[in-house]
Amino acid sequence: MYAAIRQAKAKSGSAEELARRIKDGAVPIISDVDGFRAYYVVYAGDDTVTAISIFDKFEQAEEANRRAVAWIEKDLGPLLAGHASAAAGPVIVHTLA
Repeated sequence: MYAAIRQAKAKSGSAEELARRIKDGAVPIISDVDGFRAYYVVYAGDDTVTAISIFDKFEQAEEANRRAVAWIEKDLGPLLAGHASAAAGPVIVHTLA
């Protein structure tokens, strides 16, 4: 299991619009990558937005980041206070309820 993680700082007050754009734009792009298993977005109190997607293989997680970063730069730029960072790697601990 591998995770693809993207993180950026959002402009204050943009949570609702970010959520709408992510649901409409990022979810279809990420879920279309082979090996897709799950997608989560966390909006922290300091306006940091973190997206985590789970895949079967490392190459799939990297592909998701490649697609997501291109989409972020094109469609989320006006809502962000800087550039997004991206990382991918193996999930070394996980549990489910």
